[in-house]
Amino acid sequence: MPTLILVRHGRSTANTAGLLAGWTPGVALDERGTAQAAALPGRLAALPLAAAVTSPLQRCQETLAPLLAARPELPLHTEDRIGECHYGDWSGRKLAELADEPLMRVVQQHPSAAAFPGGESMRAMQARAVDAVRDWNARIEEEHGADAVYLMCSHGDIIKALVADALGLHLDLFQRISVEPCSVTAIRYTQLRPFVVRLGDTGDFGSLAPREEAAGDGAGQGRAGDAEVGGGAGAP
Repeated sequence: MPTLILVRHGRSTANTAGLLAGWTPGVALDERGTAQAAALPGRLAALPLAAAVTSPLQRCQETLAPLLAARPELPLHTEDRIGECHYGDWSGRKLAELADEPLMRVVQQHPSAAAFPGGESMRAMQARAVDAVRDWNARIEEEHGADAVYLMCSHGDIIKALVADALGLHLDLFQRISVEPCSVTAIRYTQLRPFVVRLGDTGDFGSLAPREEAAGDGAGQGRAGDAEVGGGAGAP
């Protein structure tokens, strides 16, 4: 079966503002995100991509624009099922404020039981994304062969949920996974099991350096050790 290249969108204006964007319209890449997107064609130059599939949201489409300009022959498809989690009433709110919501503790420690008010559950988010990948795996293999490589541009929580599925991890453990903006994750699917061969690769180790703020004070983290819902802004 094919190899899937998962690209998280570049850093967005919502990431830098500390907002949980969700499906809020008009969320674009910021200056750093635009630079990250511009570097993507070079990072993927060695890969013979059969197709690109993107979330319908603006920040993902902007992330792929330089790649599509460099490869005008690359087919592009839009897939709603790999769009961001529907955060409902939480969409557009500051992550620092959401840290005090009782539901945030469930999102962090028992996400399989979490459902966003006016939105969807995290189980539903994972299920639709996994279904989308399985369907696209079959389509790509049928059209391009079992050794084909294709790309999906999606969002932090979606990619983390797909990695958890590939690793056989319960959704309650998916907050242990981190994928930075414009990072590349690769999953090779076979008949018997998937293999995660790259995880959150940016080629940049800056995010591993100690931060100036205390652990847990960054946007979206709230309490020390909490995962950044939506994926976070990555290295400063």
